[in-house]
Amino acid sequence: MLREMEHEIGLDGLTKAELDVFLAAHALAGGRQEVVTSNDIRNHDLTSGITQASYHRALRSLISLDLLEKAEGYKSRHYLVRNHLAGG
Repeated sequence: MLREMEHEIGLDGLTKAELDVFLAAHALAGGRQEVVTSNDIRNHDLTSGITQASYHRALRSLISLDLLEKAEGYKSRHYLVRNHLAGG
């Protein structure tokens, strides 16, 4: 069932780094539509072992896949897990 859900929202095709960044952002947002910062995502236990370059590639990829979006009202480094994925 979990694999089916991953497939439905597009998580099954992510790299390990992308999945870890996404899961960290989701955990920090608490399953709600809350803004999370790049620094908070970067410092999460799930992403601590990812190199800086891989982290930024994964973040850009998640934005281009519409799994994360840049938060309104901020110039940069603030993100939201997409509404349909936030669980709220």
